[in-house]
Amino acid sequence: MTTSEQIFNTLVLPYLNHAARMYESGYASKTDIDLAMRFGCGYPQGPLTVVDGLGPAVVRDQLAARYAETGDALHRPAELLEKLADEGRSFADDGAADDAPPAEPRHEIGTVGVVGTGTMASGIAQVFAQAGYDVVFVGRSQEKLDGVTGYITKNLDKAVAKGKLAEADKEAVLGRLRGATGREALADVDIVVEAIAEDLAIKTELYKDLDRICKPGAILATTTSSLPITQLGDATSRPEAVVGMHFFNPAPVMKLVEVVTTAATAGEVDETVKALCAKVGKVAVSCGDRAGFIVNCLLFPYLNDAVKLHESGVDLATIDTAIKEQAGFPMGPFELLDVVGNDVSLAIEKELYTEFKEEGFAPAALLEQKVAAGELGRKTGRGFHDYS
Repeated sequence: MTTSEQIFNTLVLPYLNHAARMYESGYASKTDIDLAMRFGCGYPQGPLTVVDGLGPAVVRDQLAARYAETGDALHRPAELLEKLADEGRSFADDGAADDAPPAEPRHEIGTVGVVGTGTMASGIAQVFAQAGYDVVFVGRSQEKLDGVTGYITKNLDKAVAKGKLAEADKEAVLGRLRGATGREALADVDIVVEAIAEDLAIKTELYKDLDRICKPGAILATTTSSLPITQLGDATSRPEAVVGMHFFNPAPVMKLVEVVTTAATAGEVDETVKALCAKVGKVAVSCGDRAGFIVNCLLFPYLNDAVKLHESGVDLATIDTAIKEQAGFPMGPFELLDVVGNDVSLAIEKELYTEFKEEGFAPAALLEQKVAAGELGRKTGRGFHDYS
């Protein structure tokens, strides 16, 4: 076995096993798991399709060998993987097809509210305005609002320069945007998408205010990637109208939206949001309210494992190259960590460790050291790679 194949087995097989367990648990469908990793990470194939391509028996046997070597419970083959391997079947053969027909909106959506003025909020405002929706976006100051308009204008100018957008269409998009410094401007919107700081106290205060301001029937959506959406719903008198819409950055480019429902989210709200995603050109996948949703739950343990492999003495450039060659991933794990930000990666890994109590999810010591040293990745000029 070559070094590249060993690296693939060390890092990618546990990722495939996590995906099998996620499906086995009923948390998300086969289709949604595969779509999430394709459109959220740019992978050529989803993990369950990869298992089928390699063969469930091959993946099971290689995982069993790793489990015998490491004793890590995360390397023990998923029960469903064992079953499929024993029966000579694949994930494609398991159960009924889970490709649901496209959702139809149950609520009429005409005007969209966006709370926040950062890159994510600005991108979301652009997505909706470019799809023909009137957008009211709220920020703390006129300067912040001008920043949103400037961000969107810059993006649209690039599209015009490339011949992908007509000047008249650019002006039409900008004409559908209206900024406001007061939340009261959201009184008549049909859905609010908030993209403010990942702080539960701040978001909870916002949701109490939105509940007071927004008209009955308005949907309240959060882009959080880490906080409990159920608690945000509980802060309102309309938990049935609270839902997750986890866009990926940059929102105008990335196709995936994880639509996250709580136990209280109404079915018609879920269907409306999924239909809205389709109308704005996004791929919606469904999951429940727990740490990591689909993408982060599968991605970050793999990245954490890569750091641990490097700690054991394997050169990080060798790991990056092997993963791109063997798995076909667009970036090696250390290249991706530096793009995401090691501080963000550490925070997510801590959330997963807290949620699932798996010892193998404990953040790698080197990842913690990088964050403590301020080596956060591209944004600081140095992370696992040097960008100075």
